[in-house]
Order: sequence, then structure tokens, then C-alpha cells
Amino acid sequence: MSYATGVNVMLAVQEKKTVAVDLYRPLRQYIAVTYGEQEAQAVEDDLDAVRQLRLDLEKPPNAAASPSLRRDNLLSYYRALAVIEPRFPISPDRDHVHTLTFTWFDAFKPAKKAAQTSIHLEKAAVLFNLGAVHSQIALSADRADAAGLKQACNAFQTAAGAFAYLRDNAAGRATTAGGATVDLSVECAGMLEKLMLAQAQECFFEKVIGDAKPPALCSKVARQVGLYYEEAYAVLNAPPLNQHCERTWISHVQLKAAQFYAEACYRYSLDLHEKEEIAEEICRLRIGISALADAKKSARGVAQPLLDAVNKLETNMNHNLETATKENDRVYLMRIPAASSLTALPAASLVKPTSMAEVLDASKESLFSRLVPDSSTKALSRYTDMVDDIIRTQAEKLQQGSEITRVKLKEMDLPDSILALEGNFSLPLDLKEDVEVVQISGGPSGLEPELQQLKDLRRVNQELLVQTEELLKKEADEDAQFRTQFGTRWTRTQSSVLTKNLQDRLNKFAANLKQAADSDARIERAMRDNFNLMAMLDHRPIESALPSLSRPIMSLDGNEDAIVGALKQSLRQLENLGAQRAGLEDILKEMKRKDDILPKLMASTGSQEDLFKKEISKYDQICEEIAQNIEAQEQLLLQIQAQNDDFSSVFNLEDYKVAREKSYKQISAAIAKYREIKDNINEGLKFYVILQDAITNVKQQCSDFAMTRNIQCREMIEDVQRQIAGLNFPDGRAGYNHPSVGQSNLQRNASQQPDPQSAQPYPQPTYHHPPGEHPRPGYSHPYPTYATPPQVPYQAPTSQYPGYRGPYYNAPQQQPGSHPRPPYAIPSPYPPSHQGGYHRPQ
Repeated sequence: MSYATGVNVMLAVQEKKTVAVDLYRPLRQYIAVTYGEQEAQAVEDDLDAVRQLRLDLEKPPNAAASPSLRRDNLLSYYRALAVIEPRFPISPDRDHVHTLTFTWFDAFKPAKKAAQTSIHLEKAAVLFNLGAVHSQIALSADRADAAGLKQACNAFQTAAGAFAYLRDNAAGRATTAGGATVDLSVECAGMLEKLMLAQAQECFFEKVIGDAKPPALCSKVARQVGLYYEEAYAVLNAPPLNQHCERTWISHVQLKAAQFYAEACYRYSLDLHEKEEIAEEICRLRIGISALADAKKSARGVAQPLLDAVNKLETNMNHNLETATKENDRVYLMRIPAASSLTALPAASLVKPTSMAEVLDASKESLFSRLVPDSSTKALSRYTDMVDDIIRTQAEKLQQGSEITRVKLKEMDLPDSILALEGNFSLPLDLKEDVEVVQISGGPSGLEPELQQLKDLRRVNQELLVQTEELLKKEADEDAQFRTQFGTRWTRTQSSVLTKNLQDRLNKFAANLKQAADSDARIERAMRDNFNLMAMLDHRPIESALPSLSRPIMSLDGNEDAIVGALKQSLRQLENLGAQRAGLEDILKEMKRKDDILPKLMASTGSQEDLFKKEISKYDQICEEIAQNIEAQEQLLLQIQAQNDDFSSVFNLEDYKVAREKSYKQISAAIAKYREIKDNINEGLKFYVILQDAITNVKQQCSDFAMTRNIQCREMIEDVQRQIAGLNFPDGRAGYNHPSVGQSNLQRNASQQPDPQSAQPYPQPTYHHPPGEHPRPGYSHPYPTYATPPQVPYQAPTSQYPGYRGPYYNAPQQQPGSHPRPPYAIPSPYPPSHQGGYHRPQ
């Protein structure tokens, strides 16, 4: 062991030595067998890096390798070991890495060594050397300088942290694995931790002395130094260390414990002297001097500077004791208390072991990251299930809390009643949307122009119908006039026979118009009867048509504002709790997204259950916050319930609710009535448009019929006149002066008189003959150079709306088996349940 001399003498721990070992080949062979040759080739660089770290560790400490460099190498190698452990099991088992053997020598007894096929010995030895290197860094610092004193104090605390980590995480496993040296025992690691803490606290004592702090503070610091040394000495003086460590070490720690106990008594006595508590001062000095005397008797082999410091302290205490005794004998004459009656000296610990968990954490190491054993994958899945269960449970609590709030507020009609009092209330969303649709479509005020349009269309249809009937009537009158004039010579079919179907259609159109007029009257009557009800839909905004919540006309105590204010404040608090729940839910999701413990799982060497417990614990705080939020909400809802009861009583809220619900029902009824009338008007408009097309179609047919009949009429008039005049032509040709020909034509026309039931619209067509060709007897015409236009024989219509097909009517082509729809066919009227009663024109 090494010493540092100065104001106080301190100790440093020597590093353990090891035997060279090749990590590359055994690890690569295991990877190739377990994970495959391709994976072994992929991690060649990682294997080389680990091998180099072990080679650097095997080099003996020298001037070229400073403690800082050795410290960094030890940290890197330990993290590499943490990555290796879960991936490559090292043990004598044939299925494991069984060809690796680690050998380490005892730091206190270099002749003794331990060899194990276990990574636990390797990790324990590395941790021991890490603590030793930090103690050497502390010892090399210049404590005469403030910066050097701080560096030494921090290094001693880090060394204590390394030895504490060794005791808690590696020493027991190394011993269990078999054949570990005493320096890696739990007892030795604990002793070294206390020794390093004692020396770190001693650095603080040097600082407070250098800064001339009050004696009472210096006494507390010194007493804690002594306590740490006492704890270390207790372990050193017991098996197995009492027969293992050097005697000089035991004597050093024993003398240090006595020295700082005496130092605490000395500094405490200075404070007592200032307070003129001379009797206790004398007693404290005697106790300290006695402790130094006893320790010096067994202090063999300690460093001379330490003995010099102890002798100097003893001299100072004897001088102060002599002075205090004289003062007491001459002035104070106080009785000296017994040592057993005094209280223990106070102590103040200013140091603690530095936590090594963060610097030794291998979760961020990239070595062998692509190799994940099945056991780790299953463990990760189990942890993920644990996290999912927490997230799901807490999310359900949050959602349930929000739902409870919504239901409770709806039951209390909040915040709608508060908004109603301030004039900011609104319709229910579905009802408001219906009103907006009505207003966008024109509202009740827009129905009147539509009704007028309905009347205009009915008038247009009526005028078309009259015009069409006049066409047929005019043609029929002309036909009757000529029939009266010519008598039996007027052989064509009567108009009433040919236009019977057309007249039937027109009569049905007239009936449809009459029924439509009745429906229009009913719509107009419905508008007039429900105008006041529907008028509220024209209010913009619609809320202006609703009843309002107002303050009471007379107030008994004038506390309405206080009641409203308290309720609004509680609602704001409830809203804040809701926003907090939303934030907590986002935090939960983010925590789950970032919660990847696979690197930690692969680097952890302890129990998986312990790791899971530690990792899951990070959700404890947010779970507690969620529970507090839900509990606060429950209390707040009870408070709001009581406040709302007062509010309802003062502002007569129940009557307002009744009036409001009544208004909602009226608005719903107005919307329903508006839609009914609107639908009937639209149905009527559609009916009149289709009817107009149908009448226009029939009018065109009537017009074609009248024109064709007019042409036929002129031809027949000429034919009859020729018959009467008895005209004939020479050379056997028909002429105007040939009575036999005229007679023949009259007879022929008479013989061709159609039966009324099967009459065709026109007489049979005549035929022309080329010049010079003589027609057959009996088929000659009185006018050889004029013939009627080609005619299409009348056929009984097959559709529901028969009509006249004149010579200019082109019938649509239809496929065999198809049923053509007449161009003027009218769809069915709107359902009978509507207000209107329009019928399809037949």
C-alpha cells in the first residue's frame, strides 16, 4: 500500500494483477455455433475491440499509463463485460464458453491467486481495480491547493462508490462461483468503502481548518472522520481481514480513528472554552488525550508523519488542559463531570459514495448489438406486456374520469345554464344543424315565392290545355261544316272518331289540373295555418327565439353574484383537471414510446425481476398523479353539485328548463312542418313541369293532325267538286268533263267508306303512272298530276297515353320485346301522406 504525506497521511489501494487470456477465439467459436458463421463474421470488429481492451488491462501500471488512462480502460472493459455476459454464458458447461479461464492475484497477498471459468471473477476484479485507481488519483492530488483538495475528495468518494458497487453487485457472485481471493470478499469491499469515505471526509476537515471555520463545525467534521475510521478498523480487526491485511494498515486505521476522535474533542473543547464551560472542557480534553495514549501503544509501523501529527495534537490538548485546570481552580471552581455522563459528540457527514450505476451502464454500448438471445427477447416481451397493462389501466382511468365528468355535468345542465344566464346559450347540435339547413334553403319566408311559382306553372299548363283543345275543336268544326255542305259525298272519317283518344287524354289532363289545384290550395292553407309556428325559423340567430334565464326580480340577500362566481370558479377548476388528464395521457403514450429496455436488459447482469421492478417504477409517479387527479375531480364534483343546487334554487332553473324544452319541441315541430310543405311544393313543381311536357307533346300531335286533315280536306273538296261538275278527259284519260269518270270516282270512294271502328285517318293513296302509260280501268284519278303526300296509316296506340300519329310523326325504333316509354310519361305523384295530392296525368 502507498502513503501520502502532508498535513495528514492517507492510504491508496494497489491494483490487482492478472494473467493474459485470449477472448477472441472462444467467443467467436461460440457465436459461430450459436448464432451462425455469418453473424460471427459480422461482429469481427467487436471481437477485436474486446480483445484490445483486455490486452490494455493486462499491462502493468507504469509511468506511461497514467491512472486516468487506466481508469478509462477499466470502465470501457467493464461495460464490454456487461454486454458479453447475457449473450455468451461463460462456465465449464460444454454448451457455454467453457475454454475461457480468468486468473487474478490478491492485491494484499500477491502470492495468492484465484482462477475461474466465470465472468463474475473478471467483473469483480475490474471493479476492485477501478476503486484502486481512483484512490491513487486522489492520493496523487496536491491537497495543499484548494483545487487539488477538491479533486482528492471527489476521487476518494468515487473510489468508495466503486468498492460499494463491488460489495453489492459482484463480490458475492465471484465468491459463489468458487475460489475468489479475500480482497474480493464482501467484508474487504465494505472495509475499503469506509476507508475511502474516511479519507474523503478528512479532506473536508482539512478544508474547514484551512478556512478557519468555527470550532463547533470543525469538531463535527472531525468526529465523522473518526467514525468512518472506526467502522473500517472494526472490519480490519475481524476475520478474515485481521489475518490477511498488513499490520501497518490496521495500526494506521486504528491510530487515525483515535486521532480524529481526539481532534473532535479538542475542537469541541475550544468551543466550550469560549462559552466558559470549563468543567466540560477539561473532561473532553482528558478523554481525547486518553484515546491518543491508548492508540499510540499499539501503533507499530505507522508512518512517521502520522505519529508527528498525533504527538502535536496531544501536546496542544495537554497545554489547553493545563490552562483550563488552572482557570477552574482559581476562578470557576466547577466540579468536573464524569466521562460517562457526557453526551456523544455530534458528527456531520459531508461525503457519500459516488453512484457508479450511470458510468457503468452498458445500455448505450454498440458491441454485439445485433446478437439478441431468445431468452432476452422473451423477457422483453414480458416487460412490454407489463408496461401495456399499466398504460391500458391508467388510460381507462383517465377516460372514465372524463366520461364521469361529462355525464355529471349533463345531469346538472352545466355549463349550459351558466351560459344561458350570460346570453351565450345555444341549441343542441343536431337541432341547430337542422335549423341551419332550413335557413340555407330559404326558410319559411322563401316558401311564398315557391308557392307563387307553383300557381304560375298551373296557369301555364291550363293555357296549353285550352290551346290544344281549341286546335281539335277548330278542326272538328271545319269537318262538320263541310260534311253538312257536301252530305254523302264527304266520305272521310269524322274528326270525333279519330281524336277520341286525344280528347280522352286532354280530359284526364284537365282532371289532373283540377286535382293539382286542390292540392295547391291545401298547401297554401297549411302555410297560412302554420305560419306563426314556422316564423321562428327565420330568427337569426335562432337562439333569439328561445326563452332566456334571468336574475330574480327580487333578491333576499343579494348573493346571486357570489353563487354564480363560486360555481364558475369550480367549473374552471374542473376544466383544468380535464386538461391535466389529457396531458397525463400524452405523457403516458410518450413514456411507452421511449421505453426501450432491450439495451439495459442485454447489459444487465442482475436479476431480470429486479430490472423490471426498477424500470416499471418509473411509471409510479405518473400513476400517482393520475390517482390524485381522479380523487380531486370526485371532490370537486361533489362541491359543484352543492353549488349548482344553490344556483338552481336562486334562479328558478327548473322553470327555465321546462320553457326551454318546450321551445325545442316547437322548433322541431316547425322544422317538420316546413319540410312537409317544402317537399309538397317541390313535388308539385316537378308534377307541373312533367305535365307541361306531356301537354306540349299532345299539342304537337294535335297540330300535326289538324294540318294533315287540312291538306286532306282541300284534296277532297277538289275531288267532290270535280264529281259534281262531271268533268272528264279525252282519249280515255280522266278529266274534269268526263261524267263517267267522276261517277266512277264517287262510287269508288263510297265503296271505300271505312267502318267507324276501324277507320284510317286518311283515304287510300293514289298512284302516278309514267307518261304514255295507261292506267287500269277503275283506278284512274280525276287529277293525274297531283297526289297526296305519303301517309302513315293510323294505328291504335299501345302505350298508356294513346295519341294521334300524323304523317310527320316519326315513331321511335324499339328492339323486339322492349316496351318504349312515351316521351310525355309522368312519374308517380308524391306519397299520399304528403299534404299535396297531385296525380299522374293519364
